[in-house]
Amino acid sequence: MSAAISGSTKKLKLKTKNCIEVSAALIFHHGRLLITQRQADAHLGGLWEFPGGKREAGETFEACLVREIREELGVTVAVGELFEEIVHAYPEKTVHLKFFNCRLVAGEPQAIGCAALTWVTKNALADFAFPAADARLLEKLSGPMTGFDRR
Repeated sequence: MSAAISGSTKKLKLKTKNCIEVSAALIFHHGRLLITQRQADAHLGGLWEFPGGKREAGETFEACLVREIREELGVTVAVGELFEEIVHAYPEKTVHLKFFNCRLVAGEPQAIGCAALTWVTKNALADFAFPAADARLLEKLSGPMTGFDRR
């Protein structure tokens, strides 16, 4: 799957020091999707997002996701297939995001590394403010054949 580029594409290079690689989880449970709210003092603070975080050097996107979800939510997940990959250029940095379908293996999510968390239905996603980088993913999630349709 090739990454789609959104936002500003001027001088876009994935291997620059201003490119941040991020792995994020799509965790569905009983027809709802888990979303988290960014800390107020973080980049894009207060916006909602899909849990995950920055990939460390030498770490796979999948290993990053397992680590970040454990740190941020206190749960263990099994990482499944890649659902979407996006490259988005903000004025101050470029983000390379990989969104994976995940399954809860152990624990109940807690807001440890985020301001808040909630489980949402497909229709409720539009009620939350997300970063611009998530726009195409949100559009895809609103369509057919997503985890919302699984029980």
